[in-house]
Amino acid sequence: MEKTEIKINGMSCTSCSAAIEKKLSKWDSVETANINFATEKLHISYDETRVSLEEIAEAIEDLGYQPMETEKETDDNEKPVRKTVKVSGMTCTACSAAIEKGLNKMKGIEEATINFAAEKLTVTFWPGEVRMAEISRKVSDLGYELQMDESPDEKVDEDEAMMHRSWKRMIQSAVLSGTIMLLMIFHMVLGVDIPYYLVIVNLLALPNIFWLGRSVHKASFNALKNGSPNMDVLVSLGSLPPYLIGLSAFFFPLQAFTEMASSIMTFHLIGKYLESRAKGRASQAIRKLVQMGAKTAKIILKGEEVEVSVDELQPGDVMVVRPGEKVPTDGEIIEGSSTLDESMATGESMPVKREKGDPVIGATINKQGLLKVKVTKVGDETFLSQVIQLVEACQGSKVPIQEFADRITGYFVPAILVITALVFTSNILFPDFHQGILKWGAEFLPWVNPDAGTLSIAFVTATAVLVIACPCALGLGTPTALMVGSGMGAENGILIRNGEAVQTFKDLKMIIFDKTGTLTHGKPAVTDTIAEAGVDEHTLMNVAGSLEKGSEHPLAHAIMEEVQKKNIKPDEIQGFNAVTGFGIEGILDGRQVFMGNRKLMEKYGVKYQHLDEEIRKLEEEAKTVMMVAREDQLLGLIAVADPVKEDSSRAVKELQEMGIQTAMVTGDNQRTANAIAEKIGIDYVIAEVLPEGKVDEVKKLQKEFETVAMVGDGINDAPALKQANIGIAIGTGTDVAIEAADVTLVKGDLGGIISSILLSRGTFRKIKENYFWAWFYNAIAIPVAMMGLLHPMIGAAAMSVSSLNVVYNSLRLKKTDIKPSFKQAQ
Repeated sequence: MEKTEIKINGMSCTSCSAAIEKKLSKWDSVETANINFATEKLHISYDETRVSLEEIAEAIEDLGYQPMETEKETDDNEKPVRKTVKVSGMTCTACSAAIEKGLNKMKGIEEATINFAAEKLTVTFWPGEVRMAEISRKVSDLGYELQMDESPDEKVDEDEAMMHRSWKRMIQSAVLSGTIMLLMIFHMVLGVDIPYYLVIVNLLALPNIFWLGRSVHKASFNALKNGSPNMDVLVSLGSLPPYLIGLSAFFFPLQAFTEMASSIMTFHLIGKYLESRAKGRASQAIRKLVQMGAKTAKIILKGEEVEVSVDELQPGDVMVVRPGEKVPTDGEIIEGSSTLDESMATGESMPVKREKGDPVIGATINKQGLLKVKVTKVGDETFLSQVIQLVEACQGSKVPIQEFADRITGYFVPAILVITALVFTSNILFPDFHQGILKWGAEFLPWVNPDAGTLSIAFVTATAVLVIACPCALGLGTPTALMVGSGMGAENGILIRNGEAVQTFKDLKMIIFDKTGTLTHGKPAVTDTIAEAGVDEHTLMNVAGSLEKGSEHPLAHAIMEEVQKKNIKPDEIQGFNAVTGFGIEGILDGRQVFMGNRKLMEKYGVKYQHLDEEIRKLEEEAKTVMMVAREDQLLGLIAVADPVKEDSSRAVKELQEMGIQTAMVTGDNQRTANAIAEKIGIDYVIAEVLPEGKVDEVKKLQKEFETVAMVGDGINDAPALKQANIGIAIGTGTDVAIEAADVTLVKGDLGGIISSILLSRGTFRKIKENYFWAWFYNAIAIPVAMMGLLHPMIGAAAMSVSSLNVVYNSLRLKKTDIKPSFKQAQ
């Protein structure tokens, strides 16, 4: 299945997004189609062998919406790139001919042509063979200058452009309606006779309703055509009929409603502008992330330092990063050392020391020394791109509670249309009943006029019902809260992959920790070596080092560090074999050697029982004991300890205070596991578990506690992370574990677990509040409008306020304190 994201223009409420989702979800070739109405993005998973992006785009267009162009990923090195850039310094066509001639001789350039009148060079080249920086330098050598493409910061942001257009429409509409209202006050309230009043008012309202409101009417037509009426239908019905009746007043003795029609459209446009501005604030976290990246990089090209666009960087390039500069992209330090500000990735304000061999993250800031960094990742593979993708994936997902709300919203507008028709009919058939309500309301509501004609009252009441109903508030409840919550998480090193995890966190009863790299640092060190009688320590460590030389296991690194400290040179091992859950074995100088636990010794008949007391003491100190043997002779013991993270016990204690129990799963023996668990304060200990057994242990705890989270960092944790109701990956671990997780903690800090729980609970609380206020508003406002006690103009304003209330309530989530209490005391 191919996954992609498509920006869609033209949606006005969740009825629009529901219509698109409904159509695409019916296709067998589409696995999932979810729209985040707040960000106006479709997240779709489809079989590209059965359907193309073009067909998906056509289906969206058929519904009356505009899909923006979506580019599929390609390797720029596999195809030629065509670029057009401005050239300065040319005085005649001889100049342009000289540039074309010089460039066309360069290796890697397919074609270079210049439009002298426009002063522009169009060049087609292979990025794997030549860079734009080299092309620019060649042009400079010829005596001219290339003016490279405008930077992303200078490019017009589509959302900003749309907001600007929305602002212009709002201002123009407000001026027109404001003039109408001013004339109405003079004419109707102050009794000033204004010649041709109706003509003037209708002429002012005409562009407001038909030109500035054309997108509303177009959207309502498309919605009706597709059989999925939306909020635009309500606004069109609330503005067009009153205007047309206002025109009829020229010919028939009817009350004119032109002022009302114009005001309804203006209030709608004001509401849409304020809503888009508020949504922009809610999604600014992604904007910040995008803006964090460096725009250019200095690389060493053919022995010279050259400045290139970050887009041109390729794996293997060597970047030069000076103090105060941003690291352009992910890489590895090959020369120099410095401290880096990694707060954009981890949320940690203290700079971190980095030296030769250490990985560095793009967009972090070099604080001190000069660094030479080899590029390892570019484009969508970089850490920053992955973070942006995770945040967007979360914002594009749906919370289970939202599915119910979406189903209700699908029936909302049709129900309002039916209620409107019934209210209008009831007013015509039972005028006396409605007159009684209006006379009562007129005592305290100045806009209620029981003396108006039956038809006028029926029309005003029906219009009020149409414009007061607000499906938008229901549709914005979840997306805006997720936008703010996922953005806050990204700023604090917490990446939430999907919205479902936000809801699941509220029911969390148990957290299972993988021990190594999660509760502990994951960097063990040798603490004890005990050689058997007649065996010297050199022999013991030589055999151990020889066996562990090619291993990637953390314990192997500890032994190799100890071997290097003692200046012991390991020998070559033949027939190396790792026996999962037992240890390792191989052939050294023609004799079989092995190292591991009791099970491995028993397998080969090696006697170790005389050292049981020593082993027990070491294990009670939470040390892992490995026995080293040659054939049937025990050579000795090596004890390794992985230090517990400083904040493990405090984090576990705070989780328990939150009503969440804790468990630790480890491959260590029971005694070692108990010692670590006791030190940290873990409730349940699950020891001697093989990697493939972790999934079964998660299942067992799910039966007992129902909602279980798993925290891990290794490749062998990935299946267990998937099995758990919530998988939490420590970001310092492997990409595989992060891919399998619902939540990723960029920093290997257990306080992040508490922060993610507090953030998720806060986000879900806002979602529930949003739904409450949206339903409460509609439950109160619609019956009041049905009774004729609400003027349509007030209704239109209230509808806008309802949507804004939901968005601004989500923004209040930013005030939530998600810092663990044990860190607040620091």
